[in-house]
Amino acid sequence: MTFCRTLKSLLVCSTIALATVAHAAGITVRDARNRDVAVTDVARTVSIGGAITEIIYALGLESRLVGIDTTSLHPAAALHDKPNVGYMRQISAEGVLGLNPTLILAIQGSGPRETMDILETAKVPLVLVPDTYSEDGLIERIRLVGHAMGVDARAACLATAVGADLKELRALRAKVTKPVRVMFVMSLLNGRAMAAGHKTAADEIIQLAGATNAVDDYEGYKTIGDEAIVAAKPDVVLSIERGKDSLQADAVYSHPGFALTPVAANKSFITMDGLYLLGFGPRTPAAARDLSVKLYPSLAGPGAAFTSALSAVDCRQ
Repeated sequence: MTFCRTLKSLLVCSTIALATVAHAAGITVRDARNRDVAVTDVARTVSIGGAITEIIYALGLESRLVGIDTTSLHPAAALHDKPNVGYMRQISAEGVLGLNPTLILAIQGSGPRETMDILETAKVPLVLVPDTYSEDGLIERIRLVGHAMGVDARAACLATAVGADLKELRALRAKVTKPVRVMFVMSLLNGRAMAAGHKTAADEIIQLAGATNAVDDYEGYKTIGDEAIVAAKPDVVLSIERGKDSLQADAVYSHPGFALTPVAANKSFITMDGLYLLGFGPRTPAAARDLSVKLYPSLAGPGAAFTSALSAVDCRQ
């Protein structure tokens, strides 16, 4: 054993001891890259991804946020109170690093690639949060963000509440006897619909609501023509609110492809807030429930009230 006998050696030993304590008190996070990221300071956190920001606020950690991206629309105070680093897929490395962050939490798929490469080589822990669209993926996202921020108990509280809401949603979904066919349409560009296939947030939220995705022959988002629309036989078109760029019901009903489907015949068009519907944050069970009762009005009848466990618990402390 080496002893610290002189003042100089005592200072050196003290420094080593403090460093050891700091390392021991640090957190290791296995992120979406399947890499272990060491986190030692969360006092200045930048959140890139609306769901991440929503989780951080739900955990009562907004005071640690020094920057967010433009998809961080909930709660509304986030965009009002926090510096903005731009759209999650068009992030500037200078904009992020200029905030002197001690931790960067970014949803998988953030970019561009050049920016992420710079952030990855910077001396700031970068944790990529999996962009997985499933019930298990949602729970894991909450736990990962909570762990990275050093509040595992709060994250467990939030995950339990969201899990309870998902369980109640499953009970509601079990009452659906004839699933409707839903096509999620992001936009109509030059007469062609940008529609969501499998392995998308839209596909998963449609299933969580007890419906069937009318598009079943590809993954991701693609533009499809009139013949593909008619062949898909959608009962309902689902879209998101995007301000002046929002898809309008009349444009859908008058479209040559949709005009030959039940969508136009039944005037079946639903639009919802984008982050609420597709964000896969803590409010996702409520969003799926809201979509479900829009698709199946009978589910909103007497005795069908949805009691959210999330609204009845405080996981912020």
